[in-house]
Amino acid sequence: MADTQTVETEPEKPQRSVRVVLLALMITMMLAMLDNMIVGTAMPTIVGELGGLEHLSWVVTAYTLATAASTPIWGKLGDMYGRKATFMTSIVIFLIGSALSGMAQDMGQLIGFRAVQGLGAGGLMVGVMAIIGDLIPPRERGKYQGMMAGVMALAMIGGPLVGGTITDNWGWRWSFYINLPLGVVALGLISVVLHLPKKRAKAGIDYLGVVLLTVGITSIVLVTTWGGSQYAWTSARIMELIGIGVASLIGFVFWQTKAAEPIVPLHIFRSRNFTLMSLIGFITGFVMFGATLFLPLYQQSVQGASATNSGLLLLPMLGAMLVTSMVAGRVTTNTGRYYVFPVVGSALMVVGLYLLSTMDTGTTRFTSGVFMAVVGLGMGCLMQITMLVAQNSVEMKDMGVASSSTTLFRTLGSSFGVAIMGALFNNRVQDVMSERAGALGSKVTEQSAQLDAASLAKLPAAAREAYQYAVSAGTHSAFLLGAVVAVLALVAAVFVKEVPLKGAGPQKSAEDAAPAPLVEV
Repeated sequence: MADTQTVETEPEKPQRSVRVVLLALMITMMLAMLDNMIVGTAMPTIVGELGGLEHLSWVVTAYTLATAASTPIWGKLGDMYGRKATFMTSIVIFLIGSALSGMAQDMGQLIGFRAVQGLGAGGLMVGVMAIIGDLIPPRERGKYQGMMAGVMALAMIGGPLVGGTITDNWGWRWSFYINLPLGVVALGLISVVLHLPKKRAKAGIDYLGVVLLTVGITSIVLVTTWGGSQYAWTSARIMELIGIGVASLIGFVFWQTKAAEPIVPLHIFRSRNFTLMSLIGFITGFVMFGATLFLPLYQQSVQGASATNSGLLLLPMLGAMLVTSMVAGRVTTNTGRYYVFPVVGSALMVVGLYLLSTMDTGTTRFTSGVFMAVVGLGMGCLMQITMLVAQNSVEMKDMGVASSSTTLFRTLGSSFGVAIMGALFNNRVQDVMSERAGALGSKVTEQSAQLDAASLAKLPAAAREAYQYAVSAGTHSAFLLGAVVAVLALVAAVFVKEVPLKGAGPQKSAEDAAPAPLVEV
């Protein structure tokens, strides 16, 4: 109680401290978001130098898979040993993975180092959300959404531009090295300004749950990555992976009902809104990461854009996402109403993805920009709302679990999206190249250095046209799949029940008004 009394007698100092802490947290959030945006833009050049087009999706899948597996562990470690030390440790691991990725000499090394990077990334976003939950009462969080939206703006709009500029001028390795100075700044600020009560819980980590969840996720993603490409869908290997994955996930669900401290308590899914928001978050991750991976490929290979220009050409989608996210957050905070945003956002996402699937070799940059803006408007309606409604759907004691689970589902969605859309894209490109260019076409797809516009210009005209047509066909299949999956988000959004937001309205209780203690004990 002594900590609370200290805060009550000096209210202004903690409030100023909260703002400084949030600045440090936003820098860390930018660290996580920038990495995905920068690497996505640089991916064609990376694959061009290291080779291995068939492993393209694994560069992202390894990262997101490691992130998904480690997310609940980081949340539990934060509860046991304190969020500050755990959060800073995750940043250090992320930076080590970034440095190693920049030094990778082949695709295998890059995939492995990206997994290390992903292990650290699992603690970044969940750490930010958990610390914000500790510091800021639910009623007050709306005041800081402008800061979060600003970080999203800088990361989503600046990331592709920075990634393209770095790739064109310094080389793709600096797309990883750029994380290092930003991470050092974040570590320094957090070390100095973040003070949280040190706590050590008696409960241990649910190791069996972690193992079951990791095995299940890995098996299913391997099925989506290898199925139809390296192995036939009906092959023994794919059937084995499906069996292992399903058995592990069923075992995980069963064990969560028995574990003393489950990493994903199943009682939170009794809330219809929380379950629906988890599904919508999964689909949003599925669509978003697929779009940011395949749009630059299309723009560079078909529309002839450089790495820098392909980053700039993503601005219609990212800018629309930013503006809509800010508007949705502000309206929701002021009115306490949110039902319209999941419904409208999901509908726009379906329409936009379908429009992207209609692009071909003759689609202009203006037309593709309009299509991307429609997708961005849809995703902007969903980005902030899914976390807000999920947190509003559980009791305060489950706030951390809700944040961790929602983050996990979005990460899983991105992993599945990249794997499934990547497998579909690669298969379609290889098939079309074989049909249109014969043996030469197969050789081009095997030599993945032909992904960038400069290398494509050196190919014979017939092979170049065939490859551009193949990439258009591949993106058509990938985005059409995205549109079909997004329909599920629309169906889920229709069934959301609008429950008044906790803290919405002018009333403010003493408990809600009192800021969380910032005294380290």
